[in-house]
Amino acid sequence: MLSCLDFVRDVDLLSITVRMLLSVICGGLIGIEREYKRRPAGFRTHILICLGASMTTLTSQYLYLNMGMYTDVARLGAQVIAGVGFIGAGTIIVTKHQRIKGLTTAAGLWTAAIIGLVCGAGYVECALFATLMVLTAELVLIRFEYRYALKADDVHLYIEYTDANVIEEIARVIREKHLNMKDLEITRVTGDNDSMRYCAIVAVRASRKQLDEDVIKSINAVENVTTVEEL
Repeated sequence: MLSCLDFVRDVDLLSITVRMLLSVICGGLIGIEREYKRRPAGFRTHILICLGASMTTLTSQYLYLNMGMYTDVARLGAQVIAGVGFIGAGTIIVTKHQRIKGLTTAAGLWTAAIIGLVCGAGYVECALFATLMVLTAELVLIRFEYRYALKADDVHLYIEYTDANVIEEIARVIREKHLNMKDLEITRVTGDNDSMRYCAIVAVRASRKQLDEDVIKSINAVENVTTVEEL
């Protein structure tokens, strides 16, 4: 550890101020990136979580060193690590295409809480390095994630239609998009007034971008097709 930062590891007014300011800076840096991408938890949320976790560690140290209460100083911090998961769960949503969004924000909140605990403990080097690694993952490594996500993959489409002959038109649309239909499963369902409707699960190989912008839109345009969703 850097000897020039030893003053932060003391428990006095200066070190407490530096630790709390450090938690605000680290939480704010992570939150700015989330705010820029318009995620549910942004700048202020990350600051508050990081600052609150820092105060938890400071309180534990105060109870042990100043109040003479001989207790486990890590107990309050352990509750933060477990409890912040409830906040992170609120940022996770399932879209209409059955995709899960918000996991990165939830993980970022959990990490911000731990960085806050580190700040409260006065471990400046770890807090700054961890913040740098979080920003690297969210700003740099995400490019690699998108690059692989756009590659072709097997996806399943759930399609509802009211005319049995529609499946031929759907197959024609898929062929026109130069996609490979790997599997097809059709179920016939009896509706109200003995009307018939059909449910098909089609497995195709397509990139995520092509699926969103082209394939689903084209199948939706087919007459008598009522629902198209990605499973």
